Amino acid sequence: MPQGSEALPLLLKGAVDLIERKELEAKLDRAAKTGQPLTVKAGFDPSAPDIHIGHTVLLRKLKHFQDAGHRAVFLIGDFTARIGDPSGKKATRPQLSREQVLENAKTFADQAFKVLDREKTVIEYNGTWLDALGADGFIRLAGKYTVARILERDDFKKRLAANQPIFMHELLYPLVQGYDSVAMKADVELGGTDQLFNLLVGRDLQREWGQEPQVVLTMPLLEGTDGVEKMSKSLGNAIGVTDSPAEILGKIMSISDQLMWRYWELLTDRSVPDIEAMKRDVVGGGLHPKTAKTELAKRIVADFHGEAAADEAALEFERRFTQKQIPDGIPSASFEVGDTPVKISQVIARTTGLSVAETRRLIDQKAIKELDPMSSELVDITDDRPRLRRPGDQATYKIGKLRWITVRFEPSST
Repeated sequence: MPQGSEALPLLLKGAVDLIERKELEAKLDRAAKTGQPLTVKAGFDPSAPDIHIGHTVLLRKLKHFQDAGHRAVFLIGDFTARIGDPSGKKATRPQLSREQVLENAKTFADQAFKVLDREKTVIEYNGTWLDALGADGFIRLAGKYTVARILERDDFKKRLAANQPIFMHELLYPLVQGYDSVAMKADVELGGTDQLFNLLVGRDLQREWGQEPQVVLTMPLLEGTDGVEKMSKSLGNAIGVTDSPAEILGKIMSISDQLMWRYWELLTDRSVPDIEAMKRDVVGGGLHPKTAKTELAKRIVADFHGEAAADEAALEFERRFTQKQIPDGIPSASFEVGDTPVKISQVIARTTGLSVAETRRLIDQKAIKELDPMSSELVDITDDRPRLRRPGDQATYKIGKLRWITVRFEPSST
């Protein structure tokens, strides 16, 4: 892998914020010349025992620095998890006990090594230095930052404007996370876009302690399988790294074609030019989107279960399609959608030429079925209630005994 600033294309792939680029280039070149690797940290609060592939976006970026020869630190926030990160929250997070946090951390770290190189990864617990601070140390830390600056955080401002409570321990969270960078003398800190404020506090505190400030690099928050909300198990749109190969592959195959490209960028090491070329092939008709999505799904399964499991899951998925006698070359059509729910009868009528009345009659007779992309099962459409469709969604319908149509939902031009 390229060294120094030549490694930037891969290191910056998918990144959102970079503060500052010139600093990163200088640090990388210095490390290449001196042979002294950078200390690159990414912190994770084990608020739950399992991780999903949304977490692996940050882990993969840490792996990129690791592959470039740098010291990758997987920081487990055993102390900060007990505070509860208020980032992006409209209400106070529940605080966890030390026992809960340590229990979660056991599996959390093991699952992270499905991405990171176990032999080359440094594991730290921030309780090591934060527990040792004591009351006096916390007062001194609090004296490094003003209340006005802390309240510049967007989520705090919104809660103040809405007259919602903000507790004192929440105000301390950015300082505590920032102090991690001081204690570790971090050169680079990685985080999600919702962590930007906290990461910048780390830069400020390092200056207060006379250290060279860390470079901040943020990664986007991955949308879940619904393509709308951030991936979360509580929302039912997550893909767990411990899910079975068949489950992972089926869930990936269920995402929209539009979201597929986001997953290609953030969940694989395929280069941006290669992904753009593949996208052009799909648009031009030289590559079927299902083929591109199957390759994506196999790559993600292989990351967590190996190549053999990925191949078997893909074969089983295809077998289920064949058994259901789903034909190749299903015609496709587009349907424009906005914020207003649409009826199935409208979609079918406009994309097939059938009348709305005829379509409704077929629905009443249970003669229109929709393909569930996760199970490959054909599901009867039993009512014509309006359903909200998002741009980028896709649905395949069987109409009567022989007719099929795949509808791609696109943003309204009006």
